[in-house]
Amino acid sequence: MKHSFLRLTDYSKNEFKEIFQIADELKKQNHKYKNALLGKTIVMFFPESSIRTRITFEKGIYLLGGQTILFPPETLRKKEDLKDVIGYLNNWADAVIVRDKDIKVLEELDAYANIPIINAMTNDNHPCEILSDLYSLSKMRANYQDDHFLFVGQKGNIGLAWKEGADAMGLILKQSCPKGYEIPGVEVIYDIKTAMKESDIVCTDSLPNSNLSVFKEYQITRTLMDHAMIGAVLNPCPPFYRGEEVSEDVINSHYFVGYEFKKHLLEIQQAIILHCLGLNQ
Repeated sequence: MKHSFLRLTDYSKNEFKEIFQIADELKKQNHKYKNALLGKTIVMFFPESSIRTRITFEKGIYLLGGQTILFPPETLRKKEDLKDVIGYLNNWADAVIVRDKDIKVLEELDAYANIPIINAMTNDNHPCEILSDLYSLSKMRANYQDDHFLFVGQKGNIGLAWKEGADAMGLILKQSCPKGYEIPGVEVIYDIKTAMKESDIVCTDSLPNSNLSVFKEYQITRTLMDHAMIGAVLNPCPPFYRGEEVSEDVINSHYFVGYEFKKHLLEIQQAIILHCLGLNQ
């Protein structure tokens, strides 16, 4: 049965548990999934600029014995209707992974697909990235679901994805930003120092150059992190830029969860594919 992965809010807590369990088994190199994708073809639509998400999807599929066929996302913007594109792909592909600005492209593909459509990032959200972060947190903090999450940044795909994650998993999420950059439905604390005082997990996203001056007082520094809860961590969404949304000193501090934190993206994306294909039974 087809089970696509477009939004975190399409999934239940129990389904996230299942995905986390698959990731646990993959990390242990459980032979249950050896060659799980043997003979299967995953079609991918990715821009050349993608690094982390594409590498981990391609490597993950390869390690499970599958084949990838890669196209640029512009391929989906030809004159041909998307229902006809996916109509043919239904014959040969076992799943389709798409990174495209417009989530409506993925939704239209999904409407006519007999195979899973997996969202590798849109302008509305980034579900694989956020689910990977939550899995990583579950390995660091037993009670991470009780932590207070703070998103510092403007309304955008990462902030909106954190809202999806919070809604789906019942997390406590607040935002700190200047007026005019709020995420609908999320409590905003405009004073950054006040916001930090009750935060356990601080998340950021990169900013366009046009907004750097507006967010100047919201740059996360080591001094600001010192105001957070004991044991707080900083989780900037890559690519992050030192001297912009985060300072050099905070990236070099113990607050930064670092590159090891993102290692789990490989297993989580493998787990998402296996779950969507029903291969975790």
